[in-house]
Amino acid sequence: MSRKVLVTGVGMIPFSKPGASEAYPVMGAKAAKAALDDAGVSYQLVQQAYVGYVYGDSCSGQAALYGVGVTGIPIFNVNNNCATGSSALYLARLAVASGEAECALALGFEQMMRGAIGAKWADRPDSSQHIYDAMAALQGRDEALPGAAQLFGGGGRKHMELFGTRPETFARISVKARKHAANNPYSVFREPITLEEVLASPMVFAPLTRLQCCPPTCGAAAAVLCSEEFAKKHGLDQSVAIAGQAMTTDSSSTFDEGDMRKVIGYDMTRNAALQVYEQAGIGPEDIKVVELHDCFTSNELLTYEALGLTPEGTAEKFILDGDNTYGGRVVTNPSGGLLSKGHPLGATGLAQCTELVWQLRGQAGPRQVEGVKVALQHNLGLGGATVVTLYQRQ
Repeated sequence: MSRKVLVTGVGMIPFSKPGASEAYPVMGAKAAKAALDDAGVSYQLVQQAYVGYVYGDSCSGQAALYGVGVTGIPIFNVNNNCATGSSALYLARLAVASGEAECALALGFEQMMRGAIGAKWADRPDSSQHIYDAMAALQGRDEALPGAAQLFGGGGRKHMELFGTRPETFARISVKARKHAANNPYSVFREPITLEEVLASPMVFAPLTRLQCCPPTCGAAAAVLCSEEFAKKHGLDQSVAIAGQAMTTDSSSTFDEGDMRKVIGYDMTRNAALQVYEQAGIGPEDIKVVELHDCFTSNELLTYEALGLTPEGTAEKFILDGDNTYGGRVVTNPSGGLLSKGHPLGATGLAQCTELVWQLRGQAGPRQVEGVKVALQHNLGLGGATVVTLYQRQ
Protein backbone atom coordinates (compact mmCIF):
# COMPACT_ATOMS: atom_id res chain seq x y z
CA MET A 1 0.00 0.00 0.00
CA SER A 2 1.25 3.50 -0.81
CA ARG A 3 -0.89 6.59 -0.34
CA LYS A 4 -4.29 6.24 1.31
CA VAL A 5 -7.30 5.56 -0.88
CA LEU A 6 -10.79 6.60 0.15
CA VAL A 7 -14.09 5.09 -0.94
CA THR A 8 -16.05 8.31 -1.20
CA GLY A 9 -19.12 7.06 -3.05
CA VAL A 10 -20.95 3.78 -3.65
CA GLY A 11 -24.11 2.78 -5.46
CA MET A 12 -26.02 -0.19 -6.78
CA ILE A 13 -29.35 -1.08 -8.30
CA PRO A 14 -31.73 -3.78 -7.04
CA PHE A 15 -30.76 -7.13 -8.50
CA SER A 16 -33.33 -9.01 -10.59
CA LYS A 17 -33.95 -12.41 -12.13
CA PRO A 18 -32.63 -13.09 -15.64
CA GLY A 19 -35.07 -11.79 -18.23
CA ALA A 20 -36.51 -9.21 -15.83
CA SER A 21 -33.68 -6.69 -15.88
CA GLU A 22 -32.91 -3.71 -18.05
CA ALA A 23 -30.11 -4.04 -20.60
CA TYR A 24 -26.58 -3.99 -19.22
CA PRO A 25 -25.72 -0.46 -20.48
CA VAL A 26 -28.74 0.92 -18.62
CA MET A 27 -27.98 -1.01 -15.43
CA GLY A 28 -24.31 0.00 -15.53
CA ALA A 29 -25.05 3.67 -16.12
CA LYS A 30 -27.58 3.74 -13.28
CA ALA A 31 -25.14 2.19 -10.80
CA ALA A 32 -22.33 4.53 -11.85
CA LYS A 33 -24.59 7.57 -11.49
CA ALA A 34 -25.72 6.36 -8.06
CA ALA A 35 -22.10 6.11 -6.88
CA LEU A 36 -21.20 9.51 -8.33
CA ASP A 37 -24.26 11.10 -6.73
CA ASP A 38 -23.42 9.46 -3.42
CA ALA A 39 -19.90 10.88 -3.64
CA GLY A 40 -21.07 14.28 -4.84
CA VAL A 41 -18.62 14.04 -7.74
CA SER A 42 -19.20 14.99 -11.36
CA TYR A 43 -18.18 12.35 -13.90
CA GLN A 44 -16.07 15.10 -15.45
CA LEU A 45 -13.72 14.78 -12.46
CA VAL A 46 -13.21 11.02 -12.85
CA GLN A 47 -9.82 10.36 -14.44
CA GLN A 48 -9.96 6.59 -15.00
CA ALA A 49 -12.63 3.89 -14.97
CA TYR A 50 -12.41 0.12 -14.53
CA VAL A 51 -15.46 -1.85 -15.60
CA GLY A 52 -16.02 -5.52 -14.79
CA TYR A 53 -18.27 -8.02 -16.55
CA VAL A 54 -17.91 -11.65 -17.62
CA TYR A 55 -20.58 -12.29 -20.23
CA GLY A 56 -20.30 -9.47 -22.73
CA ASP A 57 -18.57 -8.27 -25.86
CA SER A 58 -15.47 -6.10 -25.96
CA CYS A 59 -15.89 -2.52 -24.79
CA SER A 60 -19.14 -3.20 -22.95
CA GLY A 61 -17.69 -0.93 -20.28
CA GLN A 62 -17.67 1.96 -22.71
CA ALA A 63 -21.23 1.14 -23.74
CA ALA A 64 -22.34 1.53 -20.12
CA LEU A 65 -20.27 4.58 -19.20
CA TYR A 66 -21.09 6.53 -22.35
CA GLY A 67 -24.54 6.70 -20.78
CA VAL A 68 -22.95 8.71 -17.97
CA GLY A 69 -20.65 10.91 -20.04
CA VAL A 70 -18.26 10.90 -22.98
CA THR A 71 -15.12 12.45 -21.56
CA GLY A 72 -12.21 10.68 -23.27
CA ILE A 73 -10.84 9.08 -20.09
CA PRO A 74 -9.23 5.62 -20.09
CA ILE A 75 -11.88 2.92 -19.60
CA PHE A 76 -10.49 -0.54 -18.86
CA ASN A 77 -12.65 -3.65 -19.31
CA VAL A 78 -12.00 -6.34 -16.66
CA ASN A 79 -12.87 -10.06 -16.56
CA ASN A 80 -11.70 -12.29 -13.71
CA ASN A 81 -14.55 -14.77 -13.48
CA CYS A 82 -16.59 -14.41 -10.27
CA ALA A 83 -13.98 -12.05 -8.76
CA THR A 84 -14.44 -9.58 -11.62
CA GLY A 85 -16.10 -6.78 -9.65
CA SER A 86 -13.47 -6.74 -6.93
CA SER A 87 -10.74 -7.00 -9.57
CA ALA A 88 -12.04 -3.75 -11.07
CA LEU A 89 -12.03 -2.29 -7.56
CA TYR A 90 -8.44 -3.49 -7.04
CA LEU A 91 -7.26 -1.78 -10.23
CA ALA A 92 -9.06 1.46 -9.41
CA ARG A 93 -7.51 1.44 -5.94
CA LEU A 94 -4.08 0.81 -7.45
CA ALA A 95 -4.47 3.74 -9.85
CA VAL A 96 -5.22 6.12 -6.98
CA ALA A 97 -2.68 4.64 -4.56
CA SER A 98 0.10 4.96 -7.13
CA GLY A 99 -0.73 8.56 -8.00
CA GLU A 100 -1.73 7.68 -11.55
CA ALA A 101 -5.20 9.07 -10.83
CA GLU A 102 -6.73 11.27 -8.15
CA CYS A 103 -10.23 9.93 -8.72
CA ALA A 104 -11.20 6.60 -10.29
CA LEU A 105 -14.45 4.75 -10.82
CA ALA A 106 -14.97 1.00 -10.45
CA LEU A 107 -18.12 -0.39 -12.04
CA GLY A 108 -19.42 -3.94 -12.36
CA PHE A 109 -22.49 -5.33 -14.07
CA GLU A 110 -23.88 -8.53 -15.52
CA GLN A 111 -26.87 -9.37 -17.68
CA MET A 112 -27.18 -13.10 -17.13
CA MET A 113 -29.16 -15.97 -18.57
CA ARG A 114 -31.11 -18.59 -16.66
CA GLY A 115 -29.45 -21.81 -15.58
CA ALA A 116 -26.06 -22.87 -14.33
CA ILE A 117 -23.09 -20.89 -15.58
CA GLY A 118 -20.67 -22.55 -17.94
CA ALA A 119 -18.21 -22.07 -20.77
CA LYS A 120 -19.55 -20.05 -23.72
CA TRP A 121 -16.88 -20.90 -26.30
CA ALA A 122 -17.19 -24.47 -27.54
CA ASP A 123 -14.49 -24.12 -30.22
CA ARG A 124 -11.54 -23.57 -27.84
CA PRO A 125 -10.12 -24.85 -24.55
CA ASP A 126 -12.14 -24.08 -21.43
CA SER A 127 -10.12 -21.65 -19.31
CA SER A 128 -11.23 -23.55 -16.18
CA GLN A 129 -10.26 -26.97 -17.52
CA HIS A 130 -7.31 -27.25 -15.14
CA ILE A 131 -9.68 -26.85 -12.20
CA TYR A 132 -12.05 -29.49 -13.53
CA ASP A 133 -9.15 -31.81 -14.24
CA ALA A 134 -8.01 -31.48 -10.63
CA MET A 135 -11.54 -32.23 -9.44
CA ALA A 136 -11.92 -35.21 -11.77
CA ALA A 137 -8.70 -36.72 -10.45
CA LEU A 138 -10.01 -36.51 -6.88
CA GLN A 139 -13.72 -37.29 -7.17
CA GLY A 140 -14.60 -37.76 -10.82
CA ARG A 141 -16.91 -35.60 -12.89
CA ASP A 142 -20.52 -36.13 -13.89
CA GLU A 143 -21.17 -34.26 -17.14
CA ALA A 144 -24.91 -34.33 -16.42
CA LEU A 145 -24.55 -32.20 -13.28
CA PRO A 146 -23.56 -28.53 -12.90
CA GLY A 147 -19.77 -28.32 -12.74
CA ALA A 148 -19.62 -25.55 -10.12
CA ALA A 149 -21.87 -27.50 -7.75
CA GLN A 150 -19.59 -30.51 -8.07
CA LEU A 151 -16.54 -28.37 -7.30
CA PHE A 152 -17.95 -26.65 -4.25
CA GLY A 153 -19.87 -29.70 -3.12
CA GLY A 154 -16.57 -31.55 -3.22
CA GLY A 155 -15.02 -28.92 -0.97
CA GLY A 156 -17.85 -29.42 1.49
CA ARG A 157 -17.41 -33.19 1.38
CA LYS A 158 -13.73 -32.81 2.21
CA HIS A 159 -14.62 -30.75 5.28
CA MET A 160 -17.11 -33.43 6.30
CA GLU A 161 -14.45 -36.12 5.87
CA LEU A 162 -11.84 -34.24 7.89
CA PHE A 163 -13.96 -32.81 10.69
CA GLY A 164 -17.25 -34.71 10.76
CA THR A 165 -19.30 -31.72 9.64
CA ARG A 166 -22.97 -32.62 9.20
CA PRO A 167 -24.99 -31.86 6.05
CA GLU A 168 -27.56 -29.82 7.96
CA THR A 169 -24.84 -27.47 9.14
CA PHE A 170 -24.30 -26.25 5.58
CA ALA A 171 -28.06 -25.82 5.18
CA ARG A 172 -28.21 -23.53 8.22
CA ILE A 173 -26.20 -20.98 6.25
CA SER A 174 -29.05 -20.62 3.73
CA VAL A 175 -31.53 -20.04 6.54
CA LYS A 176 -29.27 -17.32 7.96
CA ALA A 177 -28.79 -15.73 4.53
CA ARG A 178 -32.52 -15.37 3.91
CA LYS A 179 -33.07 -13.98 7.40
CA HIS A 180 -30.52 -11.25 6.66
CA ALA A 181 -31.89 -10.61 3.15
CA ALA A 182 -35.37 -9.92 4.50
CA ASN A 183 -34.03 -6.47 5.41
CA ASN A 184 -32.31 -5.80 2.08
CA PRO A 185 -34.43 -4.19 -0.68
CA TYR A 186 -31.63 -4.85 -3.20
CA SER A 187 -31.86 -8.63 -2.77
CA VAL A 188 -33.88 -10.85 -5.11
CA PHE A 189 -34.80 -13.58 -2.62
CA ARG A 190 -36.09 -12.11 0.64
CA GLU A 191 -38.59 -14.69 1.86
CA PRO A 192 -37.54 -16.57 5.02
CA ILE A 193 -36.90 -20.28 4.67
CA THR A 194 -36.62 -23.04 7.25
CA LEU A 195 -33.92 -25.63 7.72
CA GLU A 196 -36.42 -28.30 6.72
CA GLU A 197 -37.20 -26.49 3.46
CA VAL A 198 -33.51 -26.16 2.60
CA LEU A 199 -32.84 -29.84 3.23
CA ALA A 200 -35.98 -30.91 1.34
CA SER A 201 -35.16 -28.90 -1.79
CA PRO A 202 -33.85 -30.97 -4.72
CA MET A 203 -30.37 -32.37 -4.29
CA VAL A 204 -27.89 -30.86 -6.76
CA PHE A 205 -24.67 -32.47 -5.55
CA ALA A 206 -24.45 -33.69 -1.97
CA PRO A 207 -24.36 -32.05 0.47
CA LEU A 208 -25.71 -29.15 -1.62
CA THR A 209 -29.43 -28.87 -2.22
CA ARG A 210 -30.84 -26.30 -4.63
CA LEU A 211 -31.47 -23.75 -1.88
CA GLN A 212 -27.76 -23.92 -1.00
CA CYS A 213 -26.68 -22.77 -4.47
CA CYS A 214 -26.65 -19.11 -5.48
CA PRO A 215 -28.81 -18.33 -8.52
CA PRO A 216 -27.76 -16.26 -11.54
CA THR A 217 -29.20 -12.75 -11.41
CA CYS A 218 -28.72 -9.42 -13.17
CA GLY A 219 -27.49 -6.21 -11.64
CA ALA A 220 -24.85 -3.51 -11.30
CA ALA A 221 -22.86 -1.74 -8.59
CA ALA A 222 -20.12 0.89 -8.49
CA ALA A 223 -17.67 2.73 -6.25
CA VAL A 224 -15.84 6.06 -6.51
CA LEU A 225 -12.29 6.00 -5.15
CA CYS A 226 -10.09 9.03 -4.57
CA SER A 227 -7.06 10.35 -2.73
CA GLU A 228 -7.28 12.28 0.51
CA GLU A 229 -6.07 15.40 -1.29
CA PHE A 230 -8.83 15.13 -3.88
CA ALA A 231 -11.47 14.58 -1.19
CA LYS A 232 -10.31 17.60 0.81
CA LYS A 233 -10.15 19.81 -2.27
CA HIS A 234 -13.71 18.96 -3.30
CA GLY A 235 -15.26 18.64 0.17
CA LEU A 236 -16.03 14.94 -0.17
CA ASP A 237 -16.78 12.30 2.45
CA GLN A 238 -13.56 10.91 3.95
CA SER A 239 -15.02 8.50 6.46
CA VAL A 240 -14.11 5.20 4.74
CA ALA A 241 -10.65 4.16 3.57
CA ILE A 242 -9.20 0.96 2.16
CA ALA A 243 -6.82 -0.19 4.89
CA GLY A 244 -5.59 -3.28 3.07
CA GLN A 245 -6.18 -5.17 -0.14
CA ALA A 246 -4.66 -8.19 -1.85
CA MET A 247 -5.31 -10.25 -4.95
CA THR A 248 -4.06 -13.82 -5.22
CA THR A 249 -4.18 -16.54 -7.83
CA ASP A 250 -3.64 -20.27 -7.49
CA SER A 251 -0.50 -21.69 -5.96
CA SER A 252 0.84 -25.20 -6.40
CA SER A 253 -1.20 -26.39 -3.42
CA THR A 254 -4.39 -25.98 -5.47
CA PHE A 255 -3.36 -28.88 -7.69
CA ASP A 256 -0.72 -30.85 -5.80
CA GLU A 257 -2.17 -31.58 -2.36
CA GLY A 258 -5.23 -33.67 -3.21
CA ASP A 259 -7.61 -31.48 -1.21
CA MET A 260 -10.88 -30.30 -2.78
CA ARG A 261 -10.99 -27.35 -0.38
CA LYS A 262 -7.81 -26.08 -1.98
CA VAL A 263 -9.01 -26.82 -5.51
CA ILE A 264 -11.85 -24.33 -4.90
CA GLY A 265 -9.67 -21.56 -3.53
CA TYR A 266 -9.07 -22.16 0.18
CA ASP A 267 -5.39 -21.24 -0.06
CA MET A 268 -6.03 -18.30 -2.37
CA THR A 269 -8.36 -16.90 0.28
CA ARG A 270 -6.04 -17.66 3.19
CA ASN A 271 -3.02 -16.11 1.47
CA ALA A 272 -4.91 -12.96 0.47
CA ALA A 273 -6.34 -12.55 3.96
CA LEU A 274 -2.94 -12.90 5.62
CA GLN A 275 -1.53 -10.19 3.34
CA VAL A 276 -4.40 -7.86 4.15
CA TYR A 277 -4.16 -8.37 7.90
CA GLU A 278 -0.44 -7.62 7.75
CA GLN A 279 -0.98 -4.48 5.65
CA ALA A 280 -3.64 -3.11 7.99
CA GLY A 281 -2.20 -4.23 11.30
CA ILE A 282 -5.61 -5.70 12.08
CA GLY A 283 -6.48 -9.32 12.84
CA PRO A 284 -9.65 -11.30 12.21
CA GLU A 285 -10.54 -10.95 15.88
CA ASP A 286 -11.10 -7.22 15.26
CA ILE A 287 -13.73 -7.73 12.56
CA LYS A 288 -17.46 -7.57 13.26
CA VAL A 289 -18.86 -7.66 9.74
CA VAL A 290 -17.86 -9.55 6.59
CA GLU A 291 -19.26 -9.82 3.08
CA LEU A 292 -17.86 -13.08 1.73
CA HIS A 293 -18.32 -15.15 -1.41
CA ASP A 294 -21.14 -17.56 -0.54
CA CYS A 295 -21.73 -18.93 -4.04
CA PHE A 296 -22.59 -22.18 -2.24
CA THR A 297 -23.12 -22.78 1.47
CA SER A 298 -20.06 -25.00 1.52
CA ASN A 299 -17.87 -22.15 0.36
CA GLU A 300 -19.17 -19.86 3.08
CA LEU A 301 -18.34 -22.47 5.70
CA LEU A 302 -14.85 -23.03 4.30
CA THR A 303 -14.24 -19.29 4.02
CA TYR A 304 -14.89 -18.77 7.74
CA GLU A 305 -11.77 -20.82 8.36
CA ALA A 306 -9.72 -19.53 5.43
CA LEU A 307 -10.23 -15.93 6.58
CA GLY A 308 -9.27 -16.86 10.13
CA LEU A 309 -12.68 -15.98 11.58
CA THR A 310 -12.61 -19.33 13.36
CA PRO A 311 -9.80 -21.91 13.60
CA GLU A 312 -9.59 -24.70 11.03
CA GLY A 313 -12.04 -27.46 11.79
CA THR A 314 -14.31 -25.33 14.00
CA ALA A 315 -16.70 -23.81 11.43
CA GLU A 316 -19.55 -26.11 12.45
CA LYS A 317 -19.36 -24.96 16.06
CA PHE A 318 -19.04 -21.36 14.83
CA ILE A 319 -22.36 -21.77 13.00
CA LEU A 320 -24.18 -23.71 15.72
CA ASP A 321 -23.14 -21.13 18.32
CA GLY A 322 -24.61 -18.33 16.17
CA ASP A 323 -21.26 -16.61 15.85
CA ASN A 324 -21.90 -15.90 12.15
CA THR A 325 -24.94 -13.64 12.64
CA TYR A 326 -26.35 -10.78 14.71
CA GLY A 327 -25.64 -11.29 18.40
CA GLY A 328 -22.62 -13.45 17.60
CA ARG A 329 -18.98 -12.69 17.03
CA VAL A 330 -19.07 -11.55 13.38
CA VAL A 331 -22.05 -10.87 11.14
CA THR A 332 -21.42 -12.62 7.84
CA ASN A 333 -23.21 -11.35 4.74
CA PRO A 334 -25.65 -8.90 6.33
CA SER A 335 -26.84 -8.22 2.77
CA GLY A 336 -28.04 -11.80 2.44
CA GLY A 337 -25.02 -12.65 0.33
CA LEU A 338 -24.98 -14.30 -3.07
CA LEU A 339 -27.40 -16.94 -1.81
CA SER A 340 -30.10 -14.26 -1.52
CA LYS A 341 -29.04 -11.42 -3.81
CA GLY A 342 -28.02 -13.83 -6.52
CA HIS A 343 -24.72 -13.60 -8.34
CA PRO A 344 -24.44 -11.24 -11.33
CA LEU A 345 -20.76 -12.05 -11.73
CA GLY A 346 -19.32 -8.65 -12.59
CA ALA A 347 -21.46 -6.81 -10.05
CA THR A 348 -20.98 -9.03 -7.00
CA GLY A 349 -17.66 -7.64 -5.74
CA LEU A 350 -18.83 -4.05 -5.97
CA ALA A 351 -22.16 -4.89 -4.36
CA GLN A 352 -20.17 -6.30 -1.44
CA CYS A 353 -18.15 -3.08 -1.33
CA THR A 354 -21.33 -1.00 -1.32
CA GLU A 355 -22.86 -2.94 1.57
CA LEU A 356 -19.73 -2.61 3.70
CA VAL A 357 -19.36 1.12 3.07
CA TRP A 358 -22.97 1.54 4.14
CA GLN A 359 -22.21 -0.50 7.26
CA LEU A 360 -19.19 1.63 8.12
CA ARG A 361 -21.16 4.84 7.62
CA GLY A 362 -24.04 3.57 9.73
CA GLN A 363 -26.40 3.69 6.73
CA ALA A 364 -27.46 0.04 6.56
CA GLY A 365 -30.84 0.55 8.23
CA PRO A 366 -32.28 -2.60 9.83
CA ARG A 367 -29.21 -4.55 8.64
CA GLN A 368 -26.85 -2.30 10.60
CA VAL A 369 -24.18 -4.05 12.65
CA GLU A 370 -23.41 -2.11 15.81
CA GLY A 371 -19.99 -0.67 16.52
CA VAL A 372 -18.47 -1.28 13.07
CA LYS A 373 -15.01 0.23 12.65
CA VAL A 374 -13.52 -2.21 10.15
CA ALA A 375 -15.19 -4.42 7.54
CA LEU A 376 -13.82 -7.29 5.48
CA GLN A 377 -14.70 -8.28 1.90
CA HIS A 378 -13.92 -11.58 0.16
CA ASN A 379 -14.63 -12.23 -3.54
CA LEU A 380 -13.47 -15.43 -5.24
CA GLY A 381 -13.37 -16.63 -8.83
CA LEU A 382 -12.19 -20.08 -9.84
CA GLY A 383 -9.61 -20.23 -12.55
CA GLY A 384 -8.48 -18.47 -10.36
CA ALA A 385 -8.53 -15.13 -8.57
CA THR A 386 -9.38 -14.00 -5.07
CA VAL A 387 -9.55 -10.43 -3.78
CA VAL A 388 -9.74 -9.62 -0.08
CA THR A 389 -10.28 -6.00 0.93
CA LEU A 390 -10.34 -4.42 4.39
CA TYR A 391 -12.23 -1.16 4.84
CA GLN A 392 -11.75 1.08 7.86
CA ARG A 393 -13.78 3.95 9.26
CA GLN A 394 -11.59 6.99 9.84
